[in-house]
Amino acid sequence: MKKTLNYLFEHKSLSREQAKEVLHNISTNVYSDAEIAAFITVYLMRSITIDELQGFRDALMELCVRVDLEGQELIDIVGTGGDGKNTFNISTLSCFIVAGTGTKVAKHGNYGSTSVSGSSNVMEQMGYTFKKDNDVLKKELENANICFLHAPLFHPALKVVGPIRKHLGVRTFFNMLGPLVNPADPKFRLVGVYNLEMARIYNYILQQGSSAFTIIHSMDGYDEISLTGDAKVITNAGEKIYSAEDLGKRTVSAMDIHGGNAVEDAAKIFLAILKGEGSWAQNAVVLANSAMALQCTGAYKSYDDCYQAAVESLESGRAYRSLQKLIAGS
Repeated sequence: MKKTLNYLFEHKSLSREQAKEVLHNISTNVYSDAEIAAFITVYLMRSITIDELQGFRDALMELCVRVDLEGQELIDIVGTGGDGKNTFNISTLSCFIVAGTGTKVAKHGNYGSTSVSGSSNVMEQMGYTFKKDNDVLKKELENANICFLHAPLFHPALKVVGPIRKHLGVRTFFNMLGPLVNPADPKFRLVGVYNLEMARIYNYILQQGSSAFTIIHSMDGYDEISLTGDAKVITNAGEKIYSAEDLGKRTVSAMDIHGGNAVEDAAKIFLAILKGEGSWAQNAVVLANSAMALQCTGAYKSYDDCYQAAVESLESGRAYRSLQKLIAGS
């Protein structure tokens, strides 16, 4: 690691193969915590290159515990995190809205390292037990239309660096990797990113794969459709900027989507929204992200149809029942 660090300190970047080797070594406990922290810190001071991100991804996917859900057409809805906005768990809530429409969801999530509550924090708070048994995950998908994949169970490197990331408490390149390394390899991906540079990198990388994707970035810095302003939406076919009114019928304020100060707060908001007790603003944001995810699948004629399907999933209680079934299976 000393040689690699000195190389990086000279403002040089790693090749795809070199990046893959470093992440492989992190996964297999070759380096100390101090060495890993020093390596991560490099990418807090400069941007990651496409080759480096692809190499890191290659290593994680090569070493990951694979999930075989027998050809199901799956979607993942996930943000990079690291936007510093401390919103409630919008992406995870959208997963249950989408599951309530009958669409199959393989949600890849982790504990929050820069926020109060990541998706794994809120799921654990509600009584969900993380698991990696393939047959159990298939049963979850059959019963609830959703399964939850806790990233450290499937990726050795993420388990190794978890405590280090938490202690650092700042955005790292591991935030960028999460949406790219879902072990179920979903056919559809809705990915939220925290800045336009990451949108460009994700667009390049996802164009190389076979997944249909939608990348979203709210222009005031959110890694999701926040409805606090305009949002850029990038798909396999191109890109466009939409207003909050286009996507959610209204504009909301930052305080409307604040996630609270503890995991307990986040879980309380989460349950209230799924039970149909959320505020108009909270509902609008979740429905907009859900509708964009449904549009990514190509199963609906228009965005308005997707939005209406999301509304029906929430108002009928089907989204909440998906959560109940998933938790009951734990």
